[in-house]
Amino acid sequence: MSNSQVASPPRNAALPAPGASDVFQLLRDGQPRTRAELAQLTGLARSTVALRVDTLMKLGFIAPYGGAVSTGGRPPSLFALNSGARVVVGADLGATHALVILTDLAGTVLAEERAALNIAAGPDEVLGWLAAAVGRLLDAAGREARELGAIGIGLPGPVEHDTGRPINPPIMPGWDRVDVPGLVQRHFDVPVLVDNDVNIMALGEQATAWAEVPELMFIKVATGIGAGIISNGQLQRGAQGTAGDLGHVRVPRGEAVQCRCGNTGCLEALAGGPALAAVLAGEGRAASTSQDVIDLVRAGELQAVQVVRQAGRDIGDVLATCVNLINPSVIVIGGSLAQAGEHLLAGIREVVYRRSLPLATEHLRIAPSVAGQRAGVVGAASLAINHVLSPEAIEAAAR
Repeated sequence: MSNSQVASPPRNAALPAPGASDVFQLLRDGQPRTRAELAQLTGLARSTVALRVDTLMKLGFIAPYGGAVSTGGRPPSLFALNSGARVVVGADLGATHALVILTDLAGTVLAEERAALNIAAGPDEVLGWLAAAVGRLLDAAGREARELGAIGIGLPGPVEHDTGRPINPPIMPGWDRVDVPGLVQRHFDVPVLVDNDVNIMALGEQATAWAEVPELMFIKVATGIGAGIISNGQLQRGAQGTAGDLGHVRVPRGEAVQCRCGNTGCLEALAGGPALAAVLAGEGRAASTSQDVIDLVRAGELQAVQVVRQAGRDIGDVLATCVNLINPSVIVIGGSLAQAGEHLLAGIREVVYRRSLPLATEHLRIAPSVAGQRAGVVGAASLAINHVLSPEAIEAAAR
């Protein structure tokens, strides 16, 4: 089954009602509306709206609002999204961890499971665990596999969006060009949507704290540095899905610094977690990981604070160009190094507000992540929900 397919509706769910999605999209926000309101908003005849409402009710996507049930007389007048019509799975598969949640169509978490899981163990072991975990979550929530609408997965590496296949992922041996959706669909015959972890985190942060912001950048600062770009409310992946790879943008200050990609002066080689740890280790501090850097900052170690502040300036140097080019309303800073607190953000703000055009920064907010470590899994679930409730999926289910 391809990514564009949707779960089959229950038998005898509805008679065909082409265009049901245009009515449904008005009810996605959960606000109840009457047939008359829907007719006014869509410009459709009331008889057409009534047919499409009936179809959506039979599919289970909408329900009478307020618990009113028709007893054979006049049907209830208010309708809203039925968030329990389907469930979805969101999975955040990191380098050494996995977090999976089961949610309804409103994003409410019904069950979750966390595990220490090494992505380097390979796709068979990792995705086998994921399939088993999904089964356990369905059981825990008292839901059946036929109610599952889609599965969203975030991976810690580049992903070809159209196929869901990882492409030369540096920390995922054995995963290159593996058909991740196909392997998962051996267990669950539903759409499986796969994206890289930064894009997923951007969606999660937007869903958690910035739902009304259509122009947003999420910056993950950890071992590597990347950006998830949301413009006009839509995630921007680029032609091959590599949009937002800030880690390999050249920073003038690092002209002589070698990066693992083979080039010199890359942002990641100056401001990534291992790079900061190496600088501190060279100054006699006990630091070999990003967490060591964070611990030294929290302990008030002056050199660690200065190193993190400079990392913020280097990141800000790149982001200033992004602000002039993309003009976001909000830049959210997340990833493990964001736990170093205001020192990183202060360095970023210092340079972005100095180097960017005044008009572009007049209302720009640079803020820490609200979703934190749950950004990835919330975003994966959001990806699945958006697919299940998309106009294309609703139309396919109504045929």
